[in-house]
Amino acid sequence: MIALKNTLHDSNNGLDYTMVNGYYLPNLTVAAPTEQYPIGRWGRLHKMYLKEQHPVRYNQLLLSGELGNYLAKLDKQANVQLALIIRQMQDAEGVTEALKAENQLEWVRQMNSILNRTEEIILREIVFNTYKNQAFA
Repeated sequence: MIALKNTLHDSNNGLDYTMVNGYYLPNLTVAAPTEQYPIGRWGRLHKMYLKEQHPVRYNQLLLSGELGNYLAKLDKQANVQLALIIRQMQDAEGVTEALKAENQLEWVRQMNSILNRTEEIILREIVFNTYKNQAFA
């Protein structure tokens, strides 16, 4: 019977292997994230999108330790765009503080409409389209 080494190194791929129950398993480690990044709604939605639609990209980001930073940047960008588009739509549609003082119900209706449309834009353009654009890679 041939005695097998407990560890070996493959110079072709640069990986080290350890014998476990008669099988050589690669010694893989995940890079430790340097910081914890706050990830909001848009980042979480994009994370789910990557997991389901682009698992290779998701695993690359996860294993390299860049996922948290990537999602935090995306989330921040989405929030900035959301606020900007809401302000622009308010100005374009005449939804002002004067309207709020005169007719609160109408103001709320119009603001809800603006918010819904703006969120659809953010979802379509940033959350579900970023991978194609590589805007945050």
